[in-house]
Amino acid sequence: MALFLAVVGIYGVISYSVSQRTREIGIRLALGAPPQAVTGLFMRQTLVMSSIGAICGLVAALALTGLMRSLLFEVSPADPTTYVAASAGLIIAALLGSYLPARKATRIDPVDALRAE
Repeated sequence: MALFLAVVGIYGVISYSVSQRTREIGIRLALGAPPQAVTGLFMRQTLVMSSIGAICGLVAALALTGLMRSLLFEVSPADPTTYVAASAGLIIAALLGSYLPARKATRIDPVDALRAE
């Protein structure tokens, strides 16, 4: 349940962030950038940010294994499968959270995006 809530939260935050940059997308498209390049730009930025977050989270989780030991049932505190699955799920959610709104924003007319503000 916590992983699901984290995925929904990440999707919401990144979607909001990308939607706030609609004007930037409009400017890039008006200057001749292909839509795939603009979408790729947002995907790379999201991948870097979410990877840094996942690494920091893994380091913190491994540092706190002693405290988590009493809360876990039949799972070791340093179970690599759990850590990889959780990290991959959050990174995939972040990538989807940035891809869908960025792709949607690249479909609008650049003039409309510039006029929006």
